[in-house]
Amino acid sequence: MAEYDYDLIVIGAGPGGYVGAIRAAQLGLKTACVEGRETLGGTCLNVGCIPSKALLHGSEKYEEAANGTLARYGVKLGKVELDLAALQADKADAVKGLTGGIEFLFKKNKVDWLKGYGTFKDAHTVEVAGKAYTAKNVVIATGSSVTPLPGVEVDNDKGIIVDSTGALALSKVPAHMVVIGGGVIGLELGSVWRRLGAKVTVVEFLDALLPGMDGDVRKEAAKIFKKQGMELKLGTKVTGASVKGKKATLTLEPAKGGAAETLEADCVLVSIGRRPNVDGLGLENIGLELNSRGQIETDHDFRTKVDGVWAIGDCIPGPMLAHKAEDEGIAVAENIAGQTGIVNHDVIPGVVYTNPEFAGVGLTEEQAKERGEIKVGKFPMMANSRAKTNHEPDGFVKVIADAKTDKVLGVWCIASVAGTMIAEAALAMEFGATSEDIAYTCHAHPTHSEAVKEAAMGVTGKPIHI
Repeated sequence: MAEYDYDLIVIGAGPGGYVGAIRAAQLGLKTACVEGRETLGGTCLNVGCIPSKALLHGSEKYEEAANGTLARYGVKLGKVELDLAALQADKADAVKGLTGGIEFLFKKNKVDWLKGYGTFKDAHTVEVAGKAYTAKNVVIATGSSVTPLPGVEVDNDKGIIVDSTGALALSKVPAHMVVIGGGVIGLELGSVWRRLGAKVTVVEFLDALLPGMDGDVRKEAAKIFKKQGMELKLGTKVTGASVKGKKATLTLEPAKGGAAETLEADCVLVSIGRRPNVDGLGLENIGLELNSRGQIETDHDFRTKVDGVWAIGDCIPGPMLAHKAEDEGIAVAENIAGQTGIVNHDVIPGVVYTNPEFAGVGLTEEQAKERGEIKVGKFPMMANSRAKTNHEPDGFVKVIADAKTDKVLGVWCIASVAGTMIAEAALAMEFGATSEDIAYTCHAHPTHSEAVKEAAMGVTGKPIHI
């Protein structure tokens, strides 16, 4: 009789957990994955990355039809109407297809799905739905959930004060939506409802949008969103909220102190960040303590301080990104299987899927300057032939390189397809490329990616088209 029921139990079937479970099974480990949702894929596939992209894409199509953009290209339409139920159905279809695909991959790779929520009884025993399962190794991949804002109570069922999950499921377009938080999720979902007809006001505690991104990107973001019709209240904090009938009233005041004001809305989206899902795991039963941010600390190989217990994704330090969790899922499975799994946390791209998109990888200019002398090349999208032809003038590409070695330290871009363009930069940086390497790499014409080449040319010489 085997000492354990499984070689590996993964707690959580989000992008980190399900990928880690599949990779472990591919490597010959008897693997189970614990998941309490009715469908696999975690927040990302069910109420995050995927449904939000479906609404972003659909809302872009609607706006192109409604505001005359398509007419410019000779596509003449009659009266344009929004069928929100059809858009929501398309979103649901995308989610169903992808979550079902993971279930198929579990069966194909012989990963057991333990349905329920997992709690540690000891370091090698996890209880799920009243039954105990043992494993030589356990990976915590429980992800994160929305951070609550004191004084602003979320009730997704009423649809007046909502979090990101509620904002994905609205049954009508609000006349006025207030987004609390000028980060990635707030701007993406705010963009969806603005395009569909809502007035959108973004309230951000800091003096600029998109915390963590390059300073030039943050400045340009404010200009772009204002131009698109969003009202921005920067350097402002929300101190309370009340709901009366079908309206919410927010109390605001300057972040640095000052007179309070009120703001009325039909819908308020609370989007101030996310926090690790660690409650109910029974970490106290295995002697695993959290850091000051409520995260589980690991070493480079994703081991916790408890032998046989590992952790990945949003519940450990680092950016809360699905692709970061996926890479960690593969790496932790390979480490458990005796191979060498590595994630280069210095080269994790981040993308904001608005229109245009905002993307970056590596250091910001501000971070790079703190480390030493740098050179910067910057190229505007309005000088890129493909962007100009497509009437997409907003944005730029910025390449930051070490002044002495020319090694690329960071790349930031704003463009309609910035999320796709940034992959080139990430690959270049993974191989230790210099700006000259990118500049001397032939890029197809006409493409948006030529702007990456031209920005790299700007680091050491002169770009051609400006």
